[in-house]
Amino acid sequence: MDESIPDKTYFRIGEVSSILGVEPYVVRYWESEFKSVRPVRTGSDQRLYRRKDLEQLLLIRNLLYRDNFTIRGAKKQLSRKNPDPSRDGLPNEDRRLLREVKAELSKIRELLS
Repeated sequence: MDESIPDKTYFRIGEVSSILGVEPYVVRYWESEFKSVRPVRTGSDQRLYRRKDLEQLLLIRNLLYRDNFTIRGAKKQLSRKNPDPSRDGLPNEDRRLLREVKAELSKIRELLS
């Protein structure tokens, strides 16, 4: 991404809208249209966006504003980039780390048996 995302775990909607360069109501609308954006809700019902939500929103913004896709077209484009997002819901990097951990655990099991 060409935008720099601060090194934080959670972002409030005001921070997200500043990074994206759109109003908070636009972020809330995109959240309602694109099911891949699911912020965590606090006890006081505030939205807290994770880094992956922000990255997804940046992609959505670029599809809509830079590439001139409609909402429907952006949804189709995102489904092509993520052909089966419900498979396990993990980003590729997390999936790779899990494979590495599994391989290391298998080695440890062999050593112990």
